[in-house]
Amino acid sequence: MNTNSSLLIADDDTVLTEMLAEYLSAEGYEIRLAGDGLEAMQVVSEFSPDLVVLDIMMPKQDGIETLKQLRAIADMPVIMLTARGDDLDRILGLELGADDYLAKPCNPRELLARIKAVLRRTQNRPDSGLPIAIGDTTLDPRSREVTVRGDFVPLTQTEFDLLHLLVRSPGEVITKQTLSSEVLGKPLSQWDRSIDVHVSNLRRKLSSGIDDTHTRIRTLRGAGYMYVLPETSPPDGTIG
Repeated sequence: MNTNSSLLIADDDTVLTEMLAEYLSAEGYEIRLAGDGLEAMQVVSEFSPDLVVLDIMMPKQDGIETLKQLRAIADMPVIMLTARGDDLDRILGLELGADDYLAKPCNPRELLARIKAVLRRTQNRPDSGLPIAIGDTTLDPRSREVTVRGDFVPLTQTEFDLLHLLVRSPGEVITKQTLSSEVLGKPLSQWDRSIDVHVSNLRRKLSSGIDDTHTRIRTLRGAGYMYVLPETSPPDGTIG
């Protein structure tokens, strides 16, 4: 099996990383390992992996700081490994641009499924399609670039995919279940706030540096999210 995809696994647990490397190599992935955040950044600069599996707790430089540095130079997908039940680290990772997360100790088969899902939606992108313009916002599926009032808005791959799904059906409610399935590649679990955090990041980036109060993405309680058509009033039951 040849996936033609490369992975970096950054974690100071050598027993775990060697086990994951052996398992994922057998699945056709090219693997590099790093034992701390500083080494991870060095490997990224030399190896340029297709996806990074990044542990939160590492010596020298933790996963949160490493994710900040990584997002400043690259938009490659990142799956965070977090301590089981550590909601704060998980949410912080998502807010900084992680694409997904998995609690430790993790099952190699579950990690493989997450890796496949993330790579499937980030590598199998449409290479055609006309730009979508709604009000002051333009999204180009070919270049995967977004502009607001002519200014480029840097988005992670997950944020772009989320916005693309919303703007394809402006004025219509997209359920969280649909967003999780089509954007994150996994069913929505009861306490999973990943979509909420990604939407919050998206709202902030779309309005960053703009002196207006226009909310482009609205929440419909108990239903989902909607991209608001310009100069339209939101339906009852919405909040900004």
